[in-house]
Amino acid sequence: MTPEINVATEALRTLHRIHRQLEDLRERLARGPRVVRAREANLERVRKERDDARHQHHALKIATDEKQLQLGTSEAAVARRRVQLQQASSNVEYQGLKDQIAASQAANEVLEVEILEALEKVDALADKVKRCDASVAAAEQEIRKAHEAVAAQKPLLDADVARLQHELSEHEAALPDVFREHYFRIVRSRGEDALAVVNGEYCSGCNQHVPVNMINELMLSRPVACRSCGRLLYLPEDEQ
Repeated sequence: MTPEINVATEALRTLHRIHRQLEDLRERLARGPRVVRAREANLERVRKERDDARHQHHALKIATDEKQLQLGTSEAAVARRRVQLQQASSNVEYQGLKDQIAASQAANEVLEVEILEALEKVDALADKVKRCDASVAAAEQEIRKAHEAVAAQKPLLDADVARLQHELSEHEAALPDVFREHYFRIVRSRGEDALAVVNGEYCSGCNQHVPVNMINELMLSRPVACRSCGRLLYLPEDEQ
C-alpha cells in the first residue's frame, strides 16, 4: 500500500475497532439495568406465589377450624342423645334417638376423615409458605447484589465510554477528507454498525460478495460502500 492508502485504511480500521468497543461498553451498561429488571420480575413472581400460598393456607385453616368446631358440636349432640336414650319413655322415642345417634356418628366419621385430610394440606401449605418466604428473601438478596454490581461498574464503564468517545473524535478528525462525508453519512444511518472489513472478496458485515473492481477502488484509497448492506468497507491488515 502507498502511504496515503495506508493512512485511510488504518483510520477506518481504528474507527471500526473503537466503534465495536463502544458498542460493547454500551451493551454492558444496558445489561446491568436489564439484570435488575429481570431480578425485580422474579421477585414479583415469587412474592405472588408466596402471597397465594399464604392466602390458601389461611383460607384452608379457617375452613378446617370450622369443620373441627362442627365435629365438636356434633359429638356434643351425640352425647346428649345418649343421655336422652337412657331416659326414653317409649320404644318409638328410643328408636328415634338411636337412629339419630347412628346418623350423626356416620356423618362424624366422614367429617373426621375430611379434617385429617385438610390438616395434612394445611401442613403442606405451611411448608410451602416457608419455602416461598425463603425464595423471596433470596430474590431480594439477588436484587441488592444486582444494584451493587451496577453501582460499582457504571462509573468505570462511563469513564471508558468517555475515553473512547474522545479517542473516536480524534481519529474521525484525522480521517482523509475524501472519506469524511461518506463516513459520517453512514454512521448517522447505521451507528456503530457503519464499517466492515473485506474478508477475501466478501463483506464481513453481510457476507455478500464484493466485486474485484470495488476492491481495486479500496486499494486506490477511495470510499466504497457495500452494495448489499451499505457499510463503509476497508481492507484487512494483511491485504497487499
